Amino acid sequence: MNNQCFPLWESKIPHAKGDNPNQDIPRLTVYEPSPQLKRDAAVIICPGGGYGNLAMAHEGHDIAKWLNLQGITAFILEYRMSRGGYRHPVPLQDAQRAIRTVRHRFEEYGVAPDKIGILGFSAGGHLASTAGTHFDDGIAESEDPIDQMSSRPDFMILCYPVITLLQQSAHQGSRDNLLGESPDPALVDSLSNETQVTPQTPPTFLWHTSEDIVVEPENSILFYQALQKAGVSAELHIYQKGPHGVGLAPNYEGTRLWPQDCVAWFRSQGIL
Repeated sequence: MNNQCFPLWESKIPHAKGDNPNQDIPRLTVYEPSPQLKRDAAVIICPGGGYGNLAMAHEGHDIAKWLNLQGITAFILEYRMSRGGYRHPVPLQDAQRAIRTVRHRFEEYGVAPDKIGILGFSAGGHLASTAGTHFDDGIAESEDPIDQMSSRPDFMILCYPVITLLQQSAHQGSRDNLLGESPDPALVDSLSNETQVTPQTPPTFLWHTSEDIVVEPENSILFYQALQKAGVSAELHIYQKGPHGVGLAPNYEGTRLWPQDCVAWFRSQGIL
């Protein structure tokens, strides 16, 4: 397993407030599967942490290793957050840059440019779903060839995601960290991603647990309903057991099957 870590920008980083590698320099860590298992799909992983921290172990490295076992090349995204003084649109800009980077370097990693997905947990699920609902075809006038790439993910895996920022079901900590305490209502609406789904939104696999009292299952349900209404291929699993933040959920009967269910969905979508 060859793990390489590199910054998303080689030179000037947009909106950077400093040069602290742990908060000012967004980067990707690459996990490549063994040659015997390797397929042509790639997934960018967005760990959760309420837009204030990153749960790098159980929502990052563990997930990359699981994806490698499926033959998928994994990229863990360390995006900028409130602890470094960053708010919207900086995390989204980092996620879009990650997608563009992997698409630009598809030959180097042996992946298909139309099989680049994004996976996110909790607030990382909000970031992933934002990338899947706020994308562009590339910045044609840019001198940077990476920025000329499309920022649309080809598929999404959203794990107990924050979706809505509207009051009733919002995770207040993620909302405050991303937008501040008194955000423009129009911005809140535009980043409540259930309101942004179109027929161009990528196919999506969602899962949540009934026992999650931190990010309510309604977040996943709202997004699934919006995908259904838009005619986008989607699959939703609400497992009974487990609190918020269980990662691969090895200790929760039923919920531990989500990776298996996700692989079946990959196959149904032609990703594997």
